Amino acid sequence: MTTPTDTLALVCEHLTTDHPHDDLSSLRLRRWPLPPMGPADVRVQMAAVALNFPDLLMTRGAYQFKPPVPHVPGMEGTGTVVEAGPQSGWNVGDRVGLGGKHGLLAEQVVVPGASLRALPANLPLENAAAVMVTGLTAWVALARIGRLQRGETLLVHGTRGGVGQACVQIGLHLGAKVIATATDPARIADLGALGVQVLPSTGFREAVLAATGGRGADVVADPVGGDVFDESARCTAFGGRLLVLGFAGGRIARIDTNRPLIKGFSVVGVRAGEYGRHFPAHHAEHLAAVHRLAEAGVLRPAIGARFPLAQARDALAAMARREVTGKIVVTIGG
Repeated sequence: MTTPTDTLALVCEHLTTDHPHDDLSSLRLRRWPLPPMGPADVRVQMAAVALNFPDLLMTRGAYQFKPPVPHVPGMEGTGTVVEAGPQSGWNVGDRVGLGGKHGLLAEQVVVPGASLRALPANLPLENAAAVMVTGLTAWVALARIGRLQRGETLLVHGTRGGVGQACVQIGLHLGAKVIATATDPARIADLGALGVQVLPSTGFREAVLAATGGRGADVVADPVGGDVFDESARCTAFGGRLLVLGFAGGRIARIDTNRPLIKGFSVVGVRAGEYGRHFPAHHAEHLAAVHRLAEAGVLRPAIGARFPLAQARDALAAMARREVTGKIVVTIGG
């Protein structure tokens, strides 16, 4: 078999730092070189790539990790092995999950076999593409770092997004009382049937205090930042854990340290991937847990929109406008 030397991909050719909120002109669909196959490598025909907010931030140079330009966005996806090195551990035809910091918004990729993972049984490729990054973030945040206990109150922000939805699902699985906020609460109203209290993303403090008898939320999962973080600090319980998962709202919040001192709560940053790099044994446990939860139907990624690869830039634009509830998936044909 002759390995192709390039593939069709969405390429970020420069950073859009001058107009970061409305300019995706740096993104272009074009041919992209594939690295040569080594004996431990595999070539994968991509089936689906689930977008995550860091994909958008990296096109602006606004994420903690800054890949050199040009680069191909895409952190999370699924596909089928079409060529396998003899030392890769995989076979042609295997359905696989892929993850990394970037590089997946392409028809084909060449990656080390060790970087692939088996997919949860019975999950379609599109759904499986959308479960790992958000599920891993939510599990590390709530089960490992946040130490969420049965009967505690969990406040989740940004619940229209994939991380927020995964936090709600894992919070309910762990036996917590869950309160969820969103910019448009009507679009997550169906969570009420699961016993989740749904609130707007502004002015939620009094409702959280009322729901907890004045105590506040034991754990807060905040991927939004900005004003949402500021208000969360005013309704976190004594001994609570305010978890910083990101700053999708655009403003990195600051806090006067007298507030956590007086109220006795902790503010902890959560980067699931970085945590796994520092503690690889824990990372293997986390991946296994997310795999089990996906197979059991606890983690159910809601796909709010699908775009073909030819419209991948439109998919990122939809994410930037926050017009989709749930995950955005880019589907990739053969």
